[in-house]
Amino acid sequence: MTTILTNPGSARAKNPASTTSVQPAPSGLAAIVIADPGALGLGAFALTTFVLSLSNTGLIPGAGAAVVGLALFYGGIAQVFAGMWEFVKGNTFGATAFTSYGAFWLAFWWLLTHPETHLAAGGAGVGAFLVAWTIFTAFMTVAALKTNRVLVVLFVALTLTFIALAIGSFTGVSAIHEFGGWLGLATAAIAWYGSAATVINATWKHPALPVWPLA
Repeated sequence: MTTILTNPGSARAKNPASTTSVQPAPSGLAAIVIADPGALGLGAFALTTFVLSLSNTGLIPGAGAAVVGLALFYGGIAQVFAGMWEFVKGNTFGATAFTSYGAFWLAFWWLLTHPETHLAAGGAGVGAFLVAWTIFTAFMTVAALKTNRVLVVLFVALTLTFIALAIGSFTGVSAIHEFGGWLGLATAAIAWYGSAATVINATWKHPALPVWPLA
């Protein structure tokens, strides 16, 4: 079972039997095995997106306040850590995705905790912020076409989510914003599946949950 976030340019990504990267061991010590950070990164993204989307849909308005801590610690810091370990493993795709979306949640936390900044930006400023992330997610979707079907569906759903939320911010139409929230719930569910597949398959030592590799 390969890692769910694969790097097509990596020799490890081309070896379906390899799930971890092994570093040279100093002075005869046991080789260092690096666990797959994909489960953490996808789980952090999924849970934080889920809670925020509950607020965006209007299902649980109070979830917008609850997401502040998650955006900093889990969606932000934990996901950046996952991205750093993907760099160590030589996984360009995973490193770029987790570090970038971790930074997204940290930036979002800043907006939530600095209302004067949010107010100064207004709907158009937040919309521009979301458009920029739409562009990034769109080209990451192209890269995902060489990973697996779970990631392709995830990045397509996330791109659509950013588009809907951006339009909602520019227009101020609440129905579009709520629709973006529903798309966010779907995105969170897909990311959770990816996280579950990564940790369960690694722990059970066989592909119990398929991710359908494309590369």
